[in-house]
Amino acid sequence: MFSLLFPGQGSQIVGMGKEFYENFDYVKDLFRNADEIFKKKISKIILEGPGELLNQTENTQTAIFLISFSIFKVLEKETNLNFKNAQFYAGHSLGEYSALCCAGSINFDQTINLLKSRGIAMQNAVPKGEGGMIAVLGIEINKLNEILNENNKFECFVANDNSPGQIVISGKLDILEQFEKNLKKKNIKAIKLPVSAPFHCPLMKNATQEMKNKILDTEFKNPLVPIISNVTASPQNKSEEIKKLLVKQIENPVRWRESIINMIDNGVKSFIEIGPGKVLSGLVKRIDRNVKLNQVNNLIDIKNITND
Repeated sequence: MFSLLFPGQGSQIVGMGKEFYENFDYVKDLFRNADEIFKKKISKIILEGPGELLNQTENTQTAIFLISFSIFKVLEKETNLNFKNAQFYAGHSLGEYSALCCAGSINFDQTINLLKSRGIAMQNAVPKGEGGMIAVLGIEINKLNEILNENNKFECFVANDNSPGQIVISGKLDILEQFEKNLKKKNIKAIKLPVSAPFHCPLMKNATQEMKNKILDTEFKNPLVPIISNVTASPQNKSEEIKKLLVKQIENPVRWRESIINMIDNGVKSFIEIGPGKVLSGLVKRIDRNVKLNQVNNLIDIKNITND
């Protein structure tokens, strides 16, 4: 049994998807369509940069989705893989939208419109320069929660429970700096992440309010394959419930570690990561080294997965 994984923010790189764009006319069509829907040359930003523009949240979310969806379509058309046989689709944060689109729950146009709005809303939820995120390494979630709750002196929040020993914290920059110093005293390593907003925490309240009606007013269908929700770490196949969880997802932590464990416990023995980078495969390895992993982000990967 296998599942598909779709990456989130942080996997982007200028030139991603270029091989697919240059070799398949239907991928060029997807890029052109995306430009029209996005009302901006997102294709040029992806293929040529500059990186600063690609890394702006309002561009990044649509860009990563476009590459993931394009690769998914190439795999559908150029290989004999039947993705309807997948047990689950799962995506990290914005990757959940890629999963939903590839599973037929929302269409290409709807996904881009939602992600454009989501990117702007999340970027603007906290004034630029006030919020951020840090990755805390080498500590388990329970222990980290204990430290966060010590005397309630740190108002920062678990944003991503990614894997054993990798947890991401969101908060206001001054509080994150204090928390980082506190961790250093305990010989716990933390790394500041190159993001400009504190995602997946209560500081995203304005983004939730901005996105709530946009999500609820969009017509979703039941997905062809169950989607693992970031909020519950469990499979969902009812469109109305999926919509409610996408609203909650903006302020709630991404429960990635639990999501992977739940899929494995339900019989999944291999994962295929579809989209730029190999971030999710690296996290899965930290969770369980016994599962099989494939990544597809270039033409050689297509050949490898076909010959597997």
